[in-house]
Amino acid sequence: MKPLPEIRLMPTRPALDARPLEKRVGLIILATDHTSEPDFRRMVASERIGVYVARIPYKNPTTPENLRKMQPELAAGAALILPDEPLDAICYSCTSASVVIGDAEVEQAIQAAKPGVPVVTPPMAGMRGLRAFGAKRITILTPYTVETSRPMAAYFAAHGFDIQSFSCLGFQDDREMARITPASLVDLAHKVMHPQADALFVSCTALRAALAVPGMEEAIGRPVVTSNQASAWNCLRLCGDETPHPEFGRLMTLPLPRD
Repeated sequence: MKPLPEIRLMPTRPALDARPLEKRVGLIILATDHTSEPDFRRMVASERIGVYVARIPYKNPTTPENLRKMQPELAAGAALILPDEPLDAICYSCTSASVVIGDAEVEQAIQAAKPGVPVVTPPMAGMRGLRAFGAKRITILTPYTVETSRPMAAYFAAHGFDIQSFSCLGFQDDREMARITPASLVDLAHKVMHPQADALFVSCTALRAALAVPGMEEAIGRPVVTSNQASAWNCLRLCGDETPHPEFGRLMTLPLPRD
């Protein structure tokens, strides 16, 4: 065998950037999630913003009891995202679990691993999105059962929204929710939208609803806010990115309202 060449250690180190990418968004998703990661790659990730993902254990069916079981996993999931390095935002990508566990409890669990990081939950982002439009009377559509939908109704009512109508689809498996076609969601938006509502909120990070927003808005003639779209918008604005993206719906052209 030919002798190996001498390995030469360079005497100087190359220049280092402060970070590989200027901004960092953490994303905690369910083990079964098919949708959040592609949506954030499409709507958030760029040459300036990196999206870093951790998955946590979850087993169907989607019931309040099963959703609540994820709470102890949140800190461990957050700790896996760029350990010992700060993030500019972190999103727990489960709307129904955030409602059942509570926004404050989700934030506390995540900040135990990532102190001081701004935490985004889909219902919190959805609420901010609706307020950005000045919406007070809303229609809500979920893919869940009635049992899992009830806490969602209570959440938005407690935050001051007048729910004109609330429709659910009765699904129990988030993997099936992810298979609902965007075209079906456009049709459903038209069917469920209350004539007196100012905007439509479509819940669930499993749904490919972000792809359907322009079609839904055209169908109902009013703003549409969805879980992943609102979460992406909230994370972008926390990273200082104010670039309008009307291709993802009207919300993606608006600034983040002050709480």
